[in-house]
Amino acid sequence: MKYCLLIFWLPFFGAYPLITSAQHNLVAAIKHSDAYVLLPDGTVSTTVKITRTWQGNFCNTTLTNAGKNNLRLKEAVLFQANRLFKPETAIYAEGFQMLSQYRGTLATPKLVGGYDDNGHYKLPQPTGYKAVYNMLVLQPADSQPMLMGFNSSFRFIGKFYLSADTVKVVMDLENALLKPGASIRLEEFSLLTAKNSNALTSAFAARINHFHPRLQSDIPAGWCSWYCFGPEVTAKNISDHLTYIKQHIPQLKYIQLDDGYQPHMGDWLETGKAFGSSIQAVLKQIKTAGFEPAIWVAPFICDSNSTVFKEHPDWLVKDSLGKPLRSDKVTFGGWRLAPWYALDATNPLVQAHLTHVFKTMSAQWGCTYFKLDANFWGALPGGVYYDKTATRVTAYRSGMKAILKGAGNAFILGCNHPLWPSIGLINGSRSSNDISRDWNTFSATGDENLLRSWQNGRLWWNDPDCVLLTGNLPANEFMYHASLLFATGGLVLSGDDLTTITPERLAILKKMLPPKKTSALFNPALDVGWLKTPGATFLILLNKDDQEKKFTVPLPIAYRVTDYWTGEKKGVYKSEWKDTLPAHSGKVYQLKSL
Repeated sequence: MKYCLLIFWLPFFGAYPLITSAQHNLVAAIKHSDAYVLLPDGTVSTTVKITRTWQGNFCNTTLTNAGKNNLRLKEAVLFQANRLFKPETAIYAEGFQMLSQYRGTLATPKLVGGYDDNGHYKLPQPTGYKAVYNMLVLQPADSQPMLMGFNSSFRFIGKFYLSADTVKVVMDLENALLKPGASIRLEEFSLLTAKNSNALTSAFAARINHFHPRLQSDIPAGWCSWYCFGPEVTAKNISDHLTYIKQHIPQLKYIQLDDGYQPHMGDWLETGKAFGSSIQAVLKQIKTAGFEPAIWVAPFICDSNSTVFKEHPDWLVKDSLGKPLRSDKVTFGGWRLAPWYALDATNPLVQAHLTHVFKTMSAQWGCTYFKLDANFWGALPGGVYYDKTATRVTAYRSGMKAILKGAGNAFILGCNHPLWPSIGLINGSRSSNDISRDWNTFSATGDENLLRSWQNGRLWWNDPDCVLLTGNLPANEFMYHASLLFATGGLVLSGDDLTTITPERLAILKKMLPPKKTSALFNPALDVGWLKTPGATFLILLNKDDQEKKFTVPLPIAYRVTDYWTGEKKGVYKSEWKDTLPAHSGKVYQLKSL
């Protein structure tokens, strides 16, 4: 528990002063390790010159074709740590796709998120290695942690190949053409050391912001139709909830119409017959009632029955024969009305289409919030793009810029998106898999959200997915879920049929509002967190074990303690807080200094 307090109160003065002599030697070994470029046939290029330039902790790499022939480049291995870390070294790493995260050790990386980049999305990895993406935190048992990460995502995908005794820092070049005498500058790389992981991620986020300034916006609170009505949502469902929310909890400002209103994937400006009214009429009703219309769109996909697919096959990413590429041939095919096809956002006509869709929804329909889903397919692997010089990152970012052009000042939430390529292009980011009303999902998505809490308010606002407070689960499991989501400090969206919620659960939902904007800092076990806001300090205790758990939490000063959910006053505590939580439960205490 002392570690939790250390990371909460420790000021961060930068990575440099905290480095030890042992870390210095480790950093030096990595900085001076071999680098090489692989060609499409797997051989090492002998004519590509690699120039690595360090500025403090940050490295910029340039590749130059010193030969006389055109070259296609598969990938660059920028650095290697061979036998520098023990197999049992603890790790945390991101995935390429939002739903992928990894923990465990170098020898045995374990999936945290819901879906593996390689196993589910079919992204390749070399035999004998596990591929992870974007950032890697290494925590040796006998020294301080180290963070390796890519500070930008303009053109190429950065990743790491892990084995029991090796870490390779890799840039995927996607067979880019390099002409004689020409050069390619790669994404900037960080190699950071500090006393704890919170200091590392703080420095890393600041450097990312240097390249990708965060889209500024307030943090939304609202209601989402998906987890109570799914794709069968109707206009009456929305109208009923608008009436209830206006009367009972008007703090839920955004009323989000999720998947199900459209007749087909891709036909976003049309209304499906089962919806029961026009989309425009429903959105206007929301606006007239004084709330903000929000809508779900999967802008980069269409299904084979859609108007987009039938009338504009030239808009789609192609296979090697020039035909529209079925997504299930190269990756996961989709979860509804699949297999999907991907719009090719390098095509100027597709860019114009995306701008038109979002300008219509924003300027004419009044939408001020867009939940963008299935964005991964905007960076579809294995396809042929209109722009033959495009990478998956540039294709995706071209599409997102076209969307932003049409959406105006609307809030943009990324979901099921390529994580790093979305930085600087979204206001909010889903930080976990989909929620559902069962304990295993509460527990699993909870870990995903807590491990990404460092991103909240730095890269974007985190969206921990909806708050679910209705159903047949025991009350203690709902309290774990509510306490954990409170600790994230991110978006608050109710996913319940609020016309059926009890007064007690409604009171809990109200106490989650407004969103706190600041994330709690947790200990490594993710069971004790401290959340400090301008007006209050909160202590969050989480027990996801299958048996009761005892807590002893040191207090830095004397506090008056109140159970935040019930309002029960617990008294004054000067040196420590002791508590026992039942299995699968959570608590939030509000602390006031004397």
